[in-house]
Amino acid sequence: MAQAVAAHPTASAFSYFDGDDVAKARGLFQLLREDGTPVDEAALAALDRNLAVQLFEAMVRIRVTDARMMALQRQGRIGFYGEAVGQEAAIVGSAAATKPEDWIVPALREAGVGLYRGLTLDSYIAQIFGNAEDPTKGRQMPCHPCDKDHHYVVMSSCVSTQIPHAVGIAMGIQIRGDSAVAFGYMGDGGTSEGDFHVALNFAGVRKAPCVLICQNNQWAISTPGKLQTASETIALKGLGYGVEALRVDGNDVLAVYHAVTYAADKARRGDGPTFLELLTYRVSAHSSSDDPSRYRDESVTEEWKGRRDPIRRFEAYLLSRGWIAAGDREALSAKLEVDVRDAIARQEKVGAPALGTLIDDVYEEPAWNLREQLAELEALPRAKNPHHHGQ
Repeated sequence: MAQAVAAHPTASAFSYFDGDDVAKARGLFQLLREDGTPVDEAALAALDRNLAVQLFEAMVRIRVTDARMMALQRQGRIGFYGEAVGQEAAIVGSAAATKPEDWIVPALREAGVGLYRGLTLDSYIAQIFGNAEDPTKGRQMPCHPCDKDHHYVVMSSCVSTQIPHAVGIAMGIQIRGDSAVAFGYMGDGGTSEGDFHVALNFAGVRKAPCVLICQNNQWAISTPGKLQTASETIALKGLGYGVEALRVDGNDVLAVYHAVTYAADKARRGDGPTFLELLTYRVSAHSSSDDPSRYRDESVTEEWKGRRDPIRRFEAYLLSRGWIAAGDREALSAKLEVDVRDAIARQEKVGAPALGTLIDDVYEEPAWNLREQLAELEALPRAKNPHHHGQ
């Protein structure tokens, strides 16, 4: 997706960034209140309209895509899915702050970053099906997409192992002398893993050009934040490693965009890493295998689904500026629904990867035992395509 250029907020809005380190890590940077009104009118006066509409469309696209993919899972047409409902602002706002040369090392809920940067719906859905058009040849689990052309690295199911990878990529960028930045994502639970601390230590010592982003959705599967850490805020964890730490309203897409842009610009100047806590909420289940009603108060969830919904907040702001009209969101959702359904229909017609791809990429010339195993498999009867369904 093409990226529009926007002016930075005025100096008044940047007063948060001028605070001392502890104040920033304890505070909460916000540009839009929950009702969509600006915290500081002047800060958003120069906001680029095209960028604003682009952010809105990208958020709605995630919401529509996730709903359709969850429906597929419930119908037995895919095996697993983890949606990002309620976290679209954190995903899209951070994605918009990246540049094409940057590297993205995601966790579970950042597929929207890949889609924003150019991952196609067809490729995304092919990888969820694991069909013959899947660039990983069906080897990855669902919700583990990658996009080599746009530097979107496949995620790891092992929590936090990707954070040292992001820092390592940043160190490689540093050695090469490029202007790129590595963006590493994690959830709140990820900050309790040893890999997080190893990564922050390396990032701080080496002043690696990375932006490390924690989507604090307040639930590490069934573990709430209060049992996850004794730290007052997650952002404070970065300070012990000499890494600037920012705490941002993760449901405010403009605040996320400007905070991550601040961190990325800093990394490009060679001024080192930044750790951001984006405060949001996981309003849906951890995944299609989870039932959150068994371990949390869903009346709290309903509040985040309604009054605190990031799309609703940004829609109210765009309506107030006359940049969208009443009914535009519904029309956009309908159009995007058609796009997603069409992509699903195309990908469900694609067959499974050829059996020979099982031993591709292992050796330049497959060893005798691999060829023998492949021959035995090829002699077995094949089941019909499990993903072929009528629409």
